Amino acid sequence: MDCLSDIKWDRDGLVPVIAQEAGSGDVLMFAWMNREALALTVEQGQAVYWSRSRQRLWHKGEESGHFQQVHQIRIDCDADVVLLRVSQLGHAPGIACHTGRHSCFYRELTDGQWATVEPVLQDPDQIYQK
Repeated sequence: MDCLSDIKWDRDGLVPVIAQEAGSGDVLMFAWMNREALALTVEQGQAVYWSRSRQRLWHKGEESGHFQQVHQIRIDCDADVVLLRVSQLGHAPGIACHTGRHSCFYRELTDGQWATVEPVLQDPDQIYQK
């Protein structure tokens, strides 16, 4: 895929990725992709990331069922950040965060403290049953 050559990969072969909900504009999460993850995302139309903690490809929703359908893939002006415009599937409203919340950005700095400003939509123990 020639378009992958346009990306400025970091020294570990990764690029930061922001997932944004297409309908609301909410920023859902931040993750990383390597070349294979981005190629699979383009091919499948669903988000595939690189898990740095697990050192493997991670198809978003593979364990939780909360898949991300990709509508657009953009890069920033420096070609070193990818933006995915997605629909969050699997629960209404969509859950993107492993904590059971809509967005991973659920804490807000208020009066010098981090305050939780988004509710848990589904108990993570119910999402990730082993």
